[in-house]
Amino acid sequence: METEIANATLKALRRILRATDRGSRKLAAATGLTPSQLLVLREVEAQDEVTPGAIAQRLQFSHATITAITDRLVALGLITRTRSDRDKRQMLLDATDEGRQRLSDAPDMLQEVFADRFAALPAWEQAMILAGAERLAGILGAEDIDAAPLLDAGLIDRAGTRDAQ
Repeated sequence: METEIANATLKALRRILRATDRGSRKLAAATGLTPSQLLVLREVEAQDEVTPGAIAQRLQFSHATITAITDRLVALGLITRTRSDRDKRQMLLDATDEGRQRLSDAPDMLQEVFADRFAALPAWEQAMILAGAERLAGILGAEDIDAAPLLDAGLIDRAGTRDAQ
């Protein structure tokens, strides 16, 4: 009986991992971007002249990760980076027309579907799922692994498919 429950739990985890991978591949095929790159591009497009620090805070990514992702998005011509007129030490990010086009081409991200469906659950069920997920992370020895709130199994600042050459 215990083995059946353990196997059912492993199967559920495997389905989550496969859904995450499938969502990332679908996004890459449509836009050439990784989930983290798309999130950063969306944040840049949603705000006028936003700073990398504001993006890092909003997405709960490290500043180093945001720097790596914005470097790649600049190289792809999807965002621009300019110095602030008010404070020359401050860099401002803005989406390009190509960046806006990639956003319009993007399918719904798995984490957006998750967020919508999770928010519809009662608070007690949300707490139960969080407790179970944290417990599983502990069982797998992953409780100390730094992770952004992002459904993506790959490196957070890796290249997408169109720009991986």
